[in-house]
Amino acid sequence: MLLSQLHQIVGAAYVLTAAEDTAPYLTDWRRRFTGRALAVVLPGSTDEVAAVVKTCAERKTPIVPQGGNTGLVGGATPDMSGDAIVLCLKRMNRVRDVDAINGTITVEAGCVLLDVQQAARDAGQLFPLSLAAEGSATIGGNLSTNAGGTQVLRYGNARDLTLGLEVVLPTGEVWNGLRALRKDNTGYDLRDLFIGAEGTLGVITAACLKTFALPRAQVSAMFALDSVGNAVELLKLAQSAAGATLTAFELISDTCLRIVTRHFANQRSPFGASHSQYVLLQLSNHEDEHHAATLLQTMAESALEKRLIVDAAIAQSSAQSASLWKLRELISDAQTLEAKHIKHDISVPISSIPRFIHETDALLASNFAGVEMVTFGHLGDGNLHYNVRSPIGLSDEEFFAMQPAIYRCVHDQVVRFQGSISAEHGIGQLKRDENARYKSSIEMNLMRAIKQAFDPLNIMNPGKVL
Repeated sequence: MLLSQLHQIVGAAYVLTAAEDTAPYLTDWRRRFTGRALAVVLPGSTDEVAAVVKTCAERKTPIVPQGGNTGLVGGATPDMSGDAIVLCLKRMNRVRDVDAINGTITVEAGCVLLDVQQAARDAGQLFPLSLAAEGSATIGGNLSTNAGGTQVLRYGNARDLTLGLEVVLPTGEVWNGLRALRKDNTGYDLRDLFIGAEGTLGVITAACLKTFALPRAQVSAMFALDSVGNAVELLKLAQSAAGATLTAFELISDTCLRIVTRHFANQRSPFGASHSQYVLLQLSNHEDEHHAATLLQTMAESALEKRLIVDAAIAQSSAQSASLWKLRELISDAQTLEAKHIKHDISVPISSIPRFIHETDALLASNFAGVEMVTFGHLGDGNLHYNVRSPIGLSDEEFFAMQPAIYRCVHDQVVRFQGSISAEHGIGQLKRDENARYKSSIEMNLMRAIKQAFDPLNIMNPGKVL
């Protein structure tokens, strides 16, 4: 009966039930979680989403919202009960409006991030959210996890880039909050509740996002350093010299660079020798390329004089800049080819990062023989991808049996340094129990109260976050 109702709402062609058709939607990107579903439903409009959700609410059928299925914490994967439907919004991919004067772009949740960037660029605007999966990740997924990426330092994360939302509530009602306003102080900020909620409070179907004037020039450089401490000092110098033109500041360990060049034959280190750490930074300005390049050259010379860096590779063209950024973008793919990893998406105060890495590396080495750290991330906003590679000779089953103990070691350290166990990837099902371990009872009770108020039937992405 439910399937026939879903056929009537979205069309039989968009209700997938055959195993070969549903399989791509039932396993997460990292292949850590696989579930079952009654069907995969692909609505084509907000009205269809509302009708599907209302029908499921009447039958108390769980709903797992999904975008590009690029998440890293199992947040868009159903459980093994087979009771839920997967609600995939990839057909809802229209750009509804671009307003260059107001500095906004309104898009549907199934729009791929790269397409949103291009639509803004076509209008002479910049939509700055940028991450490795931007060719397949969708705006709905980006908002559901409050995605960050490489330019948070300058522009903020997904929440900072959002003005308004359209959301289908667990009742099937539609909240139209697509307001293109920067000032709207009329009560509780409902928008921010849905961003980062991972589809547990409702289904985001569209968003009004901020755009910015396109920079006239962007220049990039990679610096080689002897320590993470010097990287933090370099950040301080860069912020002082460049101010708001400092768009990105990425930390890359030597291990990361080595595995990228090992697994991708066309990738080369810009340096003749290996160094402990590297920083990849970008400046964007509204003057001209000469001004940006001069500023970057002066910054590099100052860093050399202060002995913060030991070498520098300054891109002389857009092609060279793209090559430097490709080294950063391929780290996750290289990790997948290299070995199994237990990954941590954490944040700690920037000033504490050197001590955190030094002390936590030592703890892991002493407690888990043979592991190697693959550490990189957005140093400019305190976000580290602090990943533990499996020891040579250890089976995958033996390695992942160590995950609870490794999590406890790393996350205890994160909390000790007053950090967060999830900076930009979300909680999903991977970190649900860890989140409950480290949040206070007050926080957990408030979150449960919000969930109960919005979704008393617990049909929206059950088992995720809470």
